[in-house]
Amino acid sequence: MASRKSNASRVILLVGVLVVLVAVLLVVNAIQKRSSVTTIGIMQIIEHPALDAAKKGFMDGLAEEGFVEGKDLKFESQSAQGDMATAQSIAQKFVSDKVDMILAIATPTAQAAAKATTTIPILITAVTDPVAAELVKSIDHPGTNVTGTSDLTPVAKQLELLKQLVPTAQRVGIVYNAGETNSVVQVNLAKESAPALGIELVEATASSTSGVYEAAQSLVGRVDAIYVPTDNTVVSALESVIKVAEDSKIPLVVGEEDGVRRGALATVGIDYYALGKQTAKMAVKILREKAKPAEMPIQYQENVRMVINLKAAEKMGVTVPESLIEQAYEVIR
Repeated sequence: MASRKSNASRVILLVGVLVVLVAVLLVVNAIQKRSSVTTIGIMQIIEHPALDAAKKGFMDGLAEEGFVEGKDLKFESQSAQGDMATAQSIAQKFVSDKVDMILAIATPTAQAAAKATTTIPILITAVTDPVAAELVKSIDHPGTNVTGTSDLTPVAKQLELLKQLVPTAQRVGIVYNAGETNSVVQVNLAKESAPALGIELVEATASSTSGVYEAAQSLVGRVDAIYVPTDNTVVSALESVIKVAEDSKIPLVVGEEDGVRRGALATVGIDYYALGKQTAKMAVKILREKAKPAEMPIQYQENVRMVINLKAAEKMGVTVPESLIEQAYEVIR
């Protein structure tokens, strides 16, 4: 009888040990599975079509490289809604969550991310001048945990296009947020190019989206055309500028393609979706080849494209030369 009890005890003990072992194996397997998933924190200063396109291009680019969301990758995506303090909070949360990589879309969020960590790899995109923004030491040798792609647009070509569309334009209004480093860089480039084109720039600034309409309205009667660079604040409220341009018959040229699709007259600009994909290729080098951001040069988009909106031209009182229509990558009719 005692022997039977002893055997039963051994069986119970053995079953208990097996249960514990299985539980341990399941926990270990779960930990290994979790650790094999790369977490990328995506932070965006504000939501508007150009920045949204860059984000989608990045995610699609990683998918095309064989990274499967939910299996290989996990994305944590946050928008700062145009608020720098919120951007800093998002960056700090990503650091405390120990994400494996940060994608920072636009200059303010890139600055917030770079301030929050010097160790987690940071990929940037839609950043006009990473050196002026103090994100990298140089374009060819970043020397920090930051690299990625710049959306520096061909400001001189955009002003040349404006002059081709409005040959009589002498005074051109430029609407931007003076608090955005990327915008100041573009305004300075415009100031360098304007004299040779016989253009005098008239500045109108807005520190928030709510002030964009008033800034644009202040140019009515003072300028022959309006130019909007890739300024996050103004582009987020671009419809306000478009309304002023239409109501007052003032031609509006912008710094990026989506602005033309939304109702501006024309641009020679960046394809932000393609820029996001280009950034994804750089992320792959870091994830697969263990490349170091400090040694990866900042990249630019080589091909810029002309987009013209003939509907906008009619509303703004502009006759677009046939030669420009023939050159355009896209014509909105």
